[in-house]
Amino acid sequence: MKHLQDRVTLHNGVQMPWLGLGVYKVKEGEEVINAVRTALEIGYRHVDTAAFYQNEEGVGKAVRESGIPREEIFITTKVWNSDQGYETTLKAFETSLKKLGLDYVDLYLVHWPVKGKYKETYKALEKLYKDGLVRAIGVSNFQIHHLEDLMADCEIKPMVNQVEYHPRLTQKELHAFCKQHDIQLEAWSPLMRGEILQEPTIVEIGKKYGKTPAQVVLRWDLQNEVVTIPKSVTPARIKENADIFDFELTPEEMAKIDALNLNKRIGPDPDNFNF
Repeated sequence: MKHLQDRVTLHNGVQMPWLGLGVYKVKEGEEVINAVRTALEIGYRHVDTAAFYQNEEGVGKAVRESGIPREEIFITTKVWNSDQGYETTLKAFETSLKKLGLDYVDLYLVHWPVKGKYKETYKALEKLYKDGLVRAIGVSNFQIHHLEDLMADCEIKPMVNQVEYHPRLTQKELHAFCKQHDIQLEAWSPLMRGEILQEPTIVEIGKKYGKTPAQVVLRWDLQNEVVTIPKSVTPARIKENADIFDFELTPEEMAKIDALNLNKRIGPDPDNFNF
């Protein structure tokens, strides 16, 4: 991982950039268009949105107007919980594709493991994949038991599992399970919504390299072989988040950051959510 556009090869051969721009809670319209435009100008080639974020139109507009060939940009979106089920997922995807104004999506995810629904939802993803409308499929917020349950009778193994992941929630067992099954782990909220940036261990490591705490954490993600999608709307921050390819953390520093784990979530518990 030497460059912003470096990619990991998913188990179906599709290449996914290690670093992307997250747009959760970024307002539809100018705010999201400007954030995506800025990221693409800086050199990002990966944008992560979702139906639930209600900003797919702006993301698609920025991508279409960027002048960058479509095949160079990796776009993820997700099916929301209220649309889960086979037919409803197919309809939800059609809506997302229309809003994005694109011919296909690079990665489509089941947003949360809704009990009694996620298997049917995933079957719809398999159909979209076979029909060539998505290049890769996967899940989000799935624990080991959800993955085992899904893989017991799915035809196509998920390529990605996107979960809350940061130094306070290192998810070691889940990460090992995903590696074992060739499912790429991806981090949402890698900076813990800013909470982790005051942590003395991280601040200290950053001083050594002349890097910010955020850059240290994002570098830790990449060296753990976790795809990461920090969210920002500030041009300087979007640029800063991408400036993590000119230094490398030592094994000791990686271990120090690993040791910050408290199994602490800032988002909902995938085993206990009601939305």
